[in-house]
Amino acid sequence: MTVLTPSYGSFHTLPRARELGSIDVPYRDEIRNVAVFEIVIDGVRTVLFEHGALAPTTPGLVYHDDGSMRPYATDANKFAFFCSAAAEWICALPAAPDAVHLHDWHAAYYLLQRNYSPLADKLRDLRTVFTIHNLAYQGQRPLAGDDSSLEAWFPKMHYDVDAVADPAADDCINPMAFAIRAADSVNTVSPTYAQEIQCPSNPANGFIGGEGLENELVRVANDGRLFGILNGCDYSENLGRRPGWQRLVMAGRDTVDGWLRKTPDSPDHVLARQRLSELPKRRPLHVLTSIGRIVAQKIQLFLQPLADGRSALDHILENLGHGGVFILLGSGNAEYEDDIAALAGKYENFVFLRGYAEAFGDLMYHGGDLFLMPSSFEPCGISQMLAMRAGQPCVVHGVGGLHDTVASGETGFVFAGKTPAEQAEAFVECVDQALALRRDHPNRWQRIRKAAAAQRFDWRSTAQQYIEQMYEPTRH
Repeated sequence: MTVLTPSYGSFHTLPRARELGSIDVPYRDEIRNVAVFEIVIDGVRTVLFEHGALAPTTPGLVYHDDGSMRPYATDANKFAFFCSAAAEWICALPAAPDAVHLHDWHAAYYLLQRNYSPLADKLRDLRTVFTIHNLAYQGQRPLAGDDSSLEAWFPKMHYDVDAVADPAADDCINPMAFAIRAADSVNTVSPTYAQEIQCPSNPANGFIGGEGLENELVRVANDGRLFGILNGCDYSENLGRRPGWQRLVMAGRDTVDGWLRKTPDSPDHVLARQRLSELPKRRPLHVLTSIGRIVAQKIQLFLQPLADGRSALDHILENLGHGGVFILLGSGNAEYEDDIAALAGKYENFVFLRGYAEAFGDLMYHGGDLFLMPSSFEPCGISQMLAMRAGQPCVVHGVGGLHDTVASGETGFVFAGKTPAEQAEAFVECVDQALALRRDHPNRWQRIRKAAAAQRFDWRSTAQQYIEQMYEPTRH
C-alpha cells in the first residue's frame, strides 16, 4: 500500500525520509516543480509532495480557517494543487495501481484530472473509490471569478458543469458531490451513517443527514455503489494500567503549565491550572471525561438549553456535585470554546483544558470513569472506541458510528430524542442513570466496563470489507 500526502513543509525532513526526485505539475496556467520523498515504515510506503504552496499558512496547523465569507478558499487551493501532483505521479508509475482511494472533499480534485485533464486517458480505467468521513464539510468554491476557483486552478480545463456543480449553487464546484457522482464506489465510515445521509437533514428536529446531497447518495445507493464500513481501532499497543488519581492530575497540570509558558496571559489556561490545583488529593467518587473538537457537531448538545433555560452541561455539573469532577479536553470553534470556558468559570467541579495534548488525552481515556460523547451526528467516532478500549464506558447519542459501537446497558449507555431539546434532556438523564448505576450496583458496572474493554473493532476485518466491497470490480 502506498499513501500520498502533502509534506506540509515538514514531513520530508523526518529522519527516514528519502528524496525520490521531482515532477512537473501544470497548475494555474504554469508548470510548478514538486519535490517527491518517501518514507517506508512496516511495509507501508508514504509518498510526500513538497512545495511551498502545500505548506501550512499557520505553523503547526494543517487546515486554514478562512471565515464565512470565503470558506475553504486556502485549503481548496492547496488540495487542488496536491491532487494534480498526485495524478501526475500516478501516471509516471511503471505499473498502474489496482485502485486509487480518495478521502473526503480534499482528495476529490483527483477526479478532475481523471475525467477532464490530458491525463484522463491514463487515469480513466483506474478503479477509484471515495470515502466520506464527514459530509458536513464539502469544500464548495466558485467555478470562476475568484483566486480560489476551478477556473483559476485549471484555466484550460473543459469540464462538465452539471457533474461538478453544487446542488444548491450551480456556479460553484462541490468536490464532495462530484466525487460521489464520479467515483466507482463510495462509502461512509459506519453502516448507520450510510443510511442517515440518504435522508434530508432536519436540524430543528435534531437530525443531521444528507446535508443537501441526499438525492445524490440515494442514486449511488440504488446503483449498488454506496457502502457503510465501520472504522477500526488499534489494539496492538500495550494499553497499560489505569493511572492513579494523582498521576492524572499532575499530567493535567504539566500540560497546562506547558501551554502557559507559551501564552502566560491566557485566562482559560490560568483557570484550568487553578481548577487542577484545587482538586482533592483523593480520587472523587466519579471522574467524567470528554475529548474532542469544540465544534457544533460535538458540543451543541452540551450547550442545548433545557426547559428551565439552563444548558445540559449546567445540569450535569450540578447533579455531579462536589463528589465528582468533569474534565474536558479540546479546541476548535472560538465561540463554542468561550461558551464552555464560561461554564468552567462557574463550576468548581469542571476542568476545561482549551487545547489538545495527546499524552494527557491517553491518560484521560484510561483514568476516567465515564466518557461523554453527545455528538449531534457522528460518521464513526474514534474517541468512544479509545475510551472503551481502556475500559471506560461511554454515554453517547445513538447516531451514526456511535449507534454501531455502543450497546446500551451492555457496553455503555445510549440516549436519543426527536428534537435537540429532547436529546439534551435524555443526555442529562442518561448521565444521571449511569452514575447511579456505578454508585449503587458496582458488580453490574464492572460487567459493563469489562464488556466495553472486550469489544474489538479491528482494522483487519475493516480492511477486508474495503477489499471485497470497494476495490474488487468483479463484485459489481
